[in-house]
Amino acid sequence: MRIVANSTMQVVCAALIAGASSLAAQNDSRPREAARRPALSRELRDSLRHILTAAVADHAFPGAYAVVGDSRGILAEAGAGHLDWAPSPVPSRHTLWDIASLTKVVGTTTALARLVERSKVALDSPVQRYVPDWTGPGKEKVTVRHLLTHTSGLPAFKPYDQQTHDPDSLAKLIFATPLERAPGDSMVYSDIGAFMMGQIVERVSGKRLDEYLRVNVFKPLAMRETMYNPPRSLWSRVAPTEVDTLRGGLVRGKVHDERAYYLGGMAAHAGLFTSAADLSRFAEMLLHGGILDGHRVLRASTIREFTAYADSSRSNRALGWQKPPAAWAGKFMSSRAYGHTGFTGTSIAIDPDLDLYIILLSNRVNPTRNNPKIGDVRAHLADAVVTTVRARRGPTINVEHR
Repeated sequence: MRIVANSTMQVVCAALIAGASSLAAQNDSRPREAARRPALSRELRDSLRHILTAAVADHAFPGAYAVVGDSRGILAEAGAGHLDWAPSPVPSRHTLWDIASLTKVVGTTTALARLVERSKVALDSPVQRYVPDWTGPGKEKVTVRHLLTHTSGLPAFKPYDQQTHDPDSLAKLIFATPLERAPGDSMVYSDIGAFMMGQIVERVSGKRLDEYLRVNVFKPLAMRETMYNPPRSLWSRVAPTEVDTLRGGLVRGKVHDERAYYLGGMAAHAGLFTSAADLSRFAEMLLHGGILDGHRVLRASTIREFTAYADSSRSNRALGWQKPPAAWAGKFMSSRAYGHTGFTGTSIAIDPDLDLYIILLSNRVNPTRNNPKIGDVRAHLADAVVTTVRARRGPTINVEHR
């Protein structure tokens, strides 16, 4: 997946990285962090704006918004393009984006992590301990850890939406999906595995997944723009996704993922809509050891456990999260970095060693999903940001919040 070699974005990104590298070599008598921060913010903002504008010109997406921050808050943010290729508003920090598979980490993984740290769920216990009616050959060997690392043996997905549009029937088909491999045999990224994670959360907590997340994650973090199924009154702020003839044209205000859509818009693998403002608060909470504005969502030890390499010899997976190497991490993020992507063109990258997060929100599937340029945009953005941060801050920093 490479953007054409003469694209404006590649030229701009190369210049930004070269400029930041030159700054790093100037001298060692750097000002204190408090004095550096305004200059860092200006440089980062210019980088974000240039890269996103070039990506829009290269038709990577109609519009996007990016935020860079640390455990103390937002360092820089910028948007480019419009919400649609047709005349439409410019993206803002309050634009609502369908974040696709970021739902897995922002929502489902976080919910499951809370239950693990409260000893309600054990990572190495069989899934059948919590969902006893989930039966079939080999399923008794599948553990919660297998689901989180995508090594359960379940397939990536099945096009059950082509068989039924009834939510209950669709859920039953997903639930009954047989294993395709022995648990632990190999890593296959699985929406069906995420569905089962959601089943565990609901069975153990006694609440629907959306309600559990609202009460225990989104409300404490004041993430007021994060939700499933945004009401029609907010659709003017939603970035539309793909043109889907089966759903009447341009999809807006409804989840892009077909299975999640026919499940009623609320699923464990996809369905969340959120804004740059809200997702920044979520990232700051993680960098701040699980607490924000006096509200603790997770323990710092839980975050470390869930974001460490699960098996570096076989894959770049943590528990729910992804690890480098990955496009969202670029070439320069540390081995402690973790992140995830969303099919619609979203990503989040967090590096505790740099006390840094990078959020990219776009609708690259507009008007069609057959647009692979987002991978290069993610990598270029990460490289430019990390190079700039290291140049301005000096030596790598490691902020440990407990």
